[in-house]
Amino acid sequence: MEKINIIIDNKPLQVEKGQTVLKAARAAGIDIPTLCYYELDGVKLENRPGGCRMCVVEIEGRKNLAPACATEVAEGMVIHTCSLRVVNARRTVLELILSDHPADCLICPKSGKCELQDLAQRLGVREIPYQGEQSTYRKDMSPAIIRDVDKCVMCRRCETVCNVWQTVGALSAVNRGFQAVVAPAFEQDLAKSPCTMCGQCVMACPVGALSEVDLTRQVITAISDPKKTVVVQTAPAVRVALGEEFGMEPGSIVTGQMASALRRIGFDYIFDTDFAADLTIMEEGTELLTRIDKFTKGDKNVKLPILTSCCPGWVNFFETNYPDMLDVPSTAKSPQQMFGAVAKNYLANKLGIKREDMVVVSIMPCVAKKFESQREEFKENGNPDVDYSLTTRELAELIRQFNIDFKTLPVEDFDNPLGESTGAAVIFGATGGVIEAATRTAYELFTGKKLEKVDFTELRGLEGVREATVDFNGTPIKIGIAHGLSNARKLLDEVKKGNSGFHAIEVMACPGGCIGGAGQPFHHGNFDIIRKRQEAIYREDAGKPIRKSHENPYIQTLYKEWLGAPCGEISHHLLHTHYFDKSKHIEIEG
Repeated sequence: MEKINIIIDNKPLQVEKGQTVLKAARAAGIDIPTLCYYELDGVKLENRPGGCRMCVVEIEGRKNLAPACATEVAEGMVIHTCSLRVVNARRTVLELILSDHPADCLICPKSGKCELQDLAQRLGVREIPYQGEQSTYRKDMSPAIIRDVDKCVMCRRCETVCNVWQTVGALSAVNRGFQAVVAPAFEQDLAKSPCTMCGQCVMACPVGALSEVDLTRQVITAISDPKKTVVVQTAPAVRVALGEEFGMEPGSIVTGQMASALRRIGFDYIFDTDFAADLTIMEEGTELLTRIDKFTKGDKNVKLPILTSCCPGWVNFFETNYPDMLDVPSTAKSPQQMFGAVAKNYLANKLGIKREDMVVVSIMPCVAKKFESQREEFKENGNPDVDYSLTTRELAELIRQFNIDFKTLPVEDFDNPLGESTGAAVIFGATGGVIEAATRTAYELFTGKKLEKVDFTELRGLEGVREATVDFNGTPIKIGIAHGLSNARKLLDEVKKGNSGFHAIEVMACPGGCIGGAGQPFHHGNFDIIRKRQEAIYREDAGKPIRKSHENPYIQTLYKEWLGAPCGEISHHLLHTHYFDKSKHIEIEG
């Protein structure tokens, strides 16, 4: 790459030709404030409309200030990022933005983590000299996401994530001038749009215009009710991210402290969703092997590849975009929903309580899990298998509300029988983990031989689309992996054309899988944080005494006492689901 010479803030630099001023400055350790700019480098996602003008700089020889995020460096360029002219311009721009922004910071869900708030602090803005009319819009609340457009700053970050990274197309700029806003087409509700509820727009939003539906109050109410038995489950990706909320390094594993905190909050039973992940492998793995067996015997009705079904954002995506392929994905429920079904039908019976008197709470790295838990097919006589799904961020808020010093908590274990899990279950949290966990079990069941090396490193990585062929004792099994719905679309289009040749495909909607879920602590586009969470997931797996799902003794007992056999009559009724054509239910109003 050709290098050129520039000067930024009196510092001579050699930088790559074609770089923006913003990237060149950041590489040199010079921080230029931004608002609309957003980059997720690990997946080559970049939003740089140059619209907010917070990153303007002064370039000698140019009459106007230039947006650093959209201006490329040139040979001999002399740049000033903090001249008096630049600072005054940034303050004026910020004051204008704030003049059309609600001043309800005390109760805003993004308070303390709001980038607009941070800019006001950084630039010393203490009053708003510009008074006038403020934009007012209706609030849009879906089962998972709240859209409070009064707070929208038109940075377009959510639009880029939705349209480029996810290719969902649920958000775009509508109207013009003072009435301009980012919204679904014709300003319809999110719930009536193609939105998959993946929540990556929430992760990208710099302010409180997009947030998850907060259910912490309902959970506290349930815990306070002496007539209710409240059980909680925690997803694998939560344990490698929760610590960040309390100042710990990304990738810190806080499994034991998390269990300890949940007990102090007052949950009656503390369980691990990893148990249900092991159960998912038993069901999904059996389904995979059954399809492969029938296919090799010449059954033309068998649908291959099988698609994983753990990710609710991904499920919503294929229901909306590929309604003619609803018989291709695995029918296995997600671990969250399998746990809920087991808790309310098996555990409640063992405890001698009614289903209606048990409240199941899940702690998830995901916003879409809120939507999933409220789907009608996951209810029995109106009573949901999972009552409330909280994000990792909401759990952190609960811990703070209960005045728990998280860093000093003792390490405690989950309760049994639904708290014991294997290393295979832990890696569900990272892209490629579900299919690797399934491979560990499927190999032994298919070949009848013991798998000595359980680490299928060829299935790991952070490339958007990956392929690998695993040798099942002479039978090659071709596997595809995608994270991000744009990458999933590439694979699905090939499947639809009959060109894929895969036996199985794993899809996760979020960058890096669940570790980059929209309910995790905000990473602000720093993909290194996602990488560190992924490394922690595999460290947790490596330290487990049992690393294959079918060797979990509690899973074996569950089948022996209650379920019978994987994909049997009882498990098919309780642990499997069906899918719907949602392409016909998208409503366009007006």
